Amino acid sequence: MRTTSMPTVQRLPGRRTGRSIGALAASVASSVASNLSHLGSSSTGHAPPADPPPPYSPAPDDSPPPYTPGNSVTSSAADPPPAYTAVPAGGFDPRELTDFQLDELVHRIIGRITRLIRTELRLDRERIGRLRDPRP
Repeated sequence: MRTTSMPTVQRLPGRRTGRSIGALAASVASSVASNLSHLGSSSTGHAPPADPPPPYSPAPDDSPPPYTPGNSVTSSAADPPPAYTAVPAGGFDPRELTDFQLDELVHRIIGRITRLIRTELRLDRERIGRLRDPRP
């Protein structure tokens, strides 16, 4: 029985991942600490306003503002809506589709609709802070 050895992997000279990750972590930690110290000092430095806001005083005239009617459309309101028109001869009538045609139509659009619904559900989970779907 013949055994094969694993191929030799040579690392790039001068790159030590442990050291660079540690330096990156230290840099991020100092940046976060400085930002938090700035936030903490500015939030405690707020002083209450010197003067309270003036008290509410209602308008002396309690009547509503005068009403001026705008352009009224009385001629179109008097006209009845257009009557129902049947599908013209030779036009597309969706009620005449066969089962096979309906299946084809559904298969063409189901992928797009499914993607849109999944995206909306994912965005909803992100918005409420639950990134994982708890359903099995």
